Amino acid sequence: MAGRALLIGECMVELRQAGDGLMRKGFAGDTFNTAYYLRSFLPEAWPVDYFSAVGIDTISDEMLAFIEGTKVGTGFIRRLPERTPGLYMIHLREGERSFSYWRSVSAARLLADDAAALRAAIDASEMVFFSGITLAILAPGALATLLGELSRAKADGKLVAFDPNIRPRLWDDAERMRRAISDGATVSCMVMPSFEDEATHFGDASVDATIARYTGLGVRKLVVKDGAAGITLSFDGDRAFVPATRAEKVLDTTGAGDSFNGAFLAKYLTTGDHGAAASLAADVAAAVIGHHGALVDRAELGVPAA
Repeated sequence: MAGRALLIGECMVELRQAGDGLMRKGFAGDTFNTAYYLRSFLPEAWPVDYFSAVGIDTISDEMLAFIEGTKVGTGFIRRLPERTPGLYMIHLREGERSFSYWRSVSAARLLADDAAALRAAIDASEMVFFSGITLAILAPGALATLLGELSRAKADGKLVAFDPNIRPRLWDDAERMRRAISDGATVSCMVMPSFEDEATHFGDASVDATIARYTGLGVRKLVVKDGAAGITLSFDGDRAFVPATRAEKVLDTTGAGDSFNGAFLAKYLTTGDHGAAASLAADVAAAVIGHHGALVDRAELGVPAA
């Protein structure tokens, strides 16, 4: 089986530590990171495209060239005058990261303003992936447009996958955030939450509670990531548990969840085996956190193909 995968969201300029007070420039962002790892582990017969918006400036040119260099398609990325990509800086302390952001005029905030372009991209794809950050950067009208198109895609039988990736600082209101995340889950076939986020922001007392809440929203496929405690899968009511892979070293946890998502989807799309997909994804995430930055060359990971 082969098809086309579409990932929707924001790729940003990334600044990370390079030693001696210097910073290294790169490009990353949660859904693009997932696209990168999906492309890394998915057979060439599956095209992987990114849907977003960038400016017409030099840094936007560089970003598009970088994305194309990873073999992720840019044909659905819109170019908008008087806008630029967002930027973030990674701060590391003992392998754990925090971020500073500059994204108020990010072109990606307007990614769903052209409803026709969004529909065309989704119609051309068999699998669509988005995140809670995708939802958070959109104005209310654009958010409604995106959710409407994703709902239509789900009804058409496409695989719509969603990582809630809850980032409260991106939302102006906690209740609106929870409502939007729930709406995102409702239009999805597969939800891939982090239990720590769900416990913090939805008050879930257990992984079972997270599964029950999302199942109640109509989600039939759940991949609950719980760090070192492992991964719990609920697919059409059948439960399975996959242990986390122990990391040999932890240098930078940036992109760990995104790499998990990309590797999981690659294996699942090609085999339909969610247990094997979780095992591969756990191996990939454990390898990624042993390197600096969100994007690690597959050749450096030492992880077999999907």
